[in-house]
Formats: sequence, structure tokens, C-alpha cells
Amino acid sequence: QVQLVESGGGLVQAGGSLRLSCAASGRTFSSYAMGWFRQAPGKEREFVAAISWRGGITYYADAVKGRFTISRDNAKNTVFLQMDSLKPEDTAVYYCTADRRGAATRADAYDYWGQGTQVTVSS
Repeated sequence: QVQLVESGGGLVQAGGSLRLSCAASGRTFSSYAMGWFRQAPGKEREFVAAISWRGGITYYADAVKGRFTISRDNAKNTVFLQMDSLKPEDTAVYYCTADRRGAATRADAYDYWGQGTQVTVSS
């Protein structure tokens, strides 16, 4: 069982940066692949980024490639999402996810989800 708590969301102007963090409970964090998804009002939840359990493999949605960076610190049971050059269309609730089976881009591949953190980008 893994519990995930996101932080770092907020309001930022277009072109700005935010760094999201996701703290995970449990001693087996390093055996879980981690991901970030987001959901904007009236839209379906969409994949943002994922990272393998050792951090050697990462995936990004085309919409964020080159602007967002996912990373993890297994010693601190934390995964990060560095978001640069933010755009108004990045506005959404961002969710942290975890799964033992490996990094994936589909939401149904993940068993564990955080409560989400709001990111709002003003134009």
C-alpha cells in the first residue's frame, strides 16, 4: 500500500515555473514506477509524465515535452515535476500516481493516486 501526497501547486503567470512534489509513504517506494497526470475542468484526465523505479526511463506527453521534467529521489520517497515555460493550457489539477508494474502512459495502469494539487497559469 502506498499513500501519495502532492504539493507545490499554485498560481503562476504564463512563462513562469512551478515544481510539484509528491511524497510517498512506505518503505518500498523505490520499487514503484511513478507518474503525473492532470485534469482540466470539463476534460478527461490526461498523461503528463512517468518515470521508472530507478529513474532511468522517462516518458512525457507531447504537450509538455521540453518544458516539464520528472525526477525522483528514492532516499526521500519523493517524485518531482519541474514545470517551466508554463502556458494557460497547463492549468489543471495535477495527480501523482504509483504502480509496481512499471512506468506507463495510461491512467488505468496505475493503482495508487494522490488527491491532486491545483496549478493555475494566468495569461
